[in-house]
Amino acid sequence: MRIAVICANGKSGKLIVEEAVNRGNDVTAFIRGENKTKAQHVVTKDVLEIKADDLKNFDVVIDAFGAWTADTLPIHSTLTKVLCDALANTNVRLLFVGGAGSLYLNPEHTMTLSDAPNFPDSYKPIANAMGKALKELRARNDVNWTYISPAADFQAEGKRTGKYVLAGEEFKTNSKGVSEISYADYAIAMVDEAMTGKNFKKRISVYSE
Repeated sequence: MRIAVICANGKSGKLIVEEAVNRGNDVTAFIRGENKTKAQHVVTKDVLEIKADDLKNFDVVIDAFGAWTADTLPIHSTLTKVLCDALANTNVRLLFVGGAGSLYLNPEHTMTLSDAPNFPDSYKPIANAMGKALKELRARNDVNWTYISPAADFQAEGKRTGKYVLAGEEFKTNSKGVSEISYADYAIAMVDEAMTGKNFKKRISVYSE
């Protein structure tokens, strides 16, 4: 399978590339600087300048972009549009490394995790930015997208257990009442979805038991 990973040099991107390569996929890293991944191919380009021709030969494109600062948070929406426009009306799947803040707390889907009183104020800007991008993504019926939210405690240095639990739009915790997953286990879930998943035009979530 031919897989492109956007922003592949990031913490999640590098692990997604490694997982995909280790499973025998042909992986291309889209980066701006020196390649720090295990990808067999590299495209050095500003992600906001990606065009349809850059992505036409892939089976799956994975967006691993992440931003935290006030001036870069809007790029979540901007890049979502860039990638959707590039892949509109094609058979190429578009997968997103999502956020947990937009997961729902009730069956009616009227309250999200970021709406909860105990949600940290410091995480609200990123949650709002990613939630906005997800809302805009839901309106794209011309793209075969999948948005994968991690658990609330998304652990960059967490160990790879090789296991995860697949869930839907609602916030879930494990048997210990904890919502957590390592970047490494999240990468497994992402590559599973890329290779064999059927969650078309929907948001799913993953966490560790």
